[in-house]
Amino acid sequence: MFKQVAVGGLILAGAAVVGSGVASAHVTVQEDSVAAGEFAVVTIAVPHGCEESPTTQVRIQMPETIPGVTPTINAGWDVEKVMETLAEPIQGEHGEITERVSEVVYTAKTPLPDGYRDTFALSIKVPDDASGLMFFPTVQLCEVGESGWIEIPADGQDPFELEKPSPFVNVVASTDSADAATGGDTVTDGDSADEATTDIVVDEVAAESASDDDGTNGLAIAALVVGLLGLGTGAVAIVRTRKA
Repeated sequence: MFKQVAVGGLILAGAAVVGSGVASAHVTVQEDSVAAGEFAVVTIAVPHGCEESPTTQVRIQMPETIPGVTPTINAGWDVEKVMETLAEPIQGEHGEITERVSEVVYTAKTPLPDGYRDTFALSIKVPDDASGLMFFPTVQLCEVGESGWIEIPADGQDPFELEKPSPFVNVVASTDSADAATGGDTVTDGDSADEATTDIVVDEVAAESASDDDGTNGLAIAALVVGLLGLGTGAVAIVRTRKA
């Protein structure tokens, strides 16, 4: 599932602050961000069981905009890709795509005890036009009970205000796209005021350095002239001594 959130930056800042507290008790994505149009690894972290009950299965729902995924094989877990037929075929890099991975399921060979964590890494191709928060609703099954980390925040809402928020990652513009749009030398909306100020200061320092370089060159030339004059005076003195 994919959703644009108007205050995504504020949400991520809040998540970083909460990360060592409430967020650490949630099933989350470890990466802060991924770039649109690029390949990326999204890692789902499961930090505990269900009310102290060991975890037996983790079911990760894939965003509808991502047709394919390559799950990492974890020791101690069986992994399965659940497929579904697309309502309409789409064109992929290697031809027509008629089905997609709707869910990745990890089943424990031995239940993961409460108080121990594990991670599940998924390799994906982020859509070119993606932006904002991308969600990976996850259901955690345990020997007793289950936890559905599937809640999606409303626009402008902090996901960690929810009781069981869906794991998510922030999708940002790729570096290549940003450079192409700006020509590599224009300050964009995403650049901070501090970065713009730094550029101005650097320009001023460069100008001062240029002025200093001119002065240094002048001194060097003067020193060279004085040295040549000294050399000439010495030569005249030697000649006079020999004549004497």
